Amino acid sequence: MAAVRDLGHRGNGVDRVPRPFVIGVAGGTASGKSTVCEKIMQQLGQTDVDRRQRQVAIIGQDSFYKVLNDAEKEQAAKGQFNFDHPEAYDYDFMFETMSKIVQGKTVEIPSYDYVTNSRKSSNLAIYPADVVLFEGILVFYWPELRNMFHMKLFVDTDPDTRLSRRVLRDTKERCRDLDQTLNQYTNLVKPAFEEFCLPTKKYADVIIPRGADNTVAIDLIVQHIQELLRPQPRETTRRARHNSDSFVGRPH
Repeated sequence: MAAVRDLGHRGNGVDRVPRPFVIGVAGGTASGKSTVCEKIMQQLGQTDVDRRQRQVAIIGQDSFYKVLNDAEKEQAAKGQFNFDHPEAYDYDFMFETMSKIVQGKTVEIPSYDYVTNSRKSSNLAIYPADVVLFEGILVFYWPELRNMFHMKLFVDTDPDTRLSRRVLRDTKERCRDLDQTLNQYTNLVKPAFEEFCLPTKKYADVIIPRGADNTVAIDLIVQHIQELLRPQPRETTRRARHNSDSFVGRPH
């Protein structure tokens, strides 16, 4: 089950729901953040919709890794560059891009190549959407960025599970050496998680134990999003129905 705080949503549906409704999804490496976002999109019926027409968009924080210099590239090739440290990101670019998204603008973000540790030549267009999911290990770390989120989720997965997933992912999908992967996790990933990611858990509105395996929690989150995004009647309509027996929550 998810641990849920008061999200402060509108009473009786009266308050205006912001568009886009921006959701931050944080959690440790290989905790299942991307899978949680994909399941939310799937349950909202957006997976098979054309990207230009989607009401839900997903953005990964990894797209904003900074461009490495020659010395950093050499470190990265040896598994010695700390990609889990805040300084690994181009924060100014990340904040500027998210600011445009909040304003409802179309933006282009880089696609990241984990094998070469560099940005690909092609960018990905993100079109205006009703719901934007921004996922990454440090999306709650910077206060200015954190304040953009209308809902904050923390995917809380067992460390042993995250390690096993990380090893499988890095060795099979990212062509990493096993010893290098384990050394990187022990010396860089785990300490960075404890110093930079885990302390931001306190900012979460919803904590999701077991990540994407927690279908009950994901169902509740989807229901909450659907409720928030449900079209509301105009003020004149609400006033006209003030004395109606069908108006819920108003005593007569």
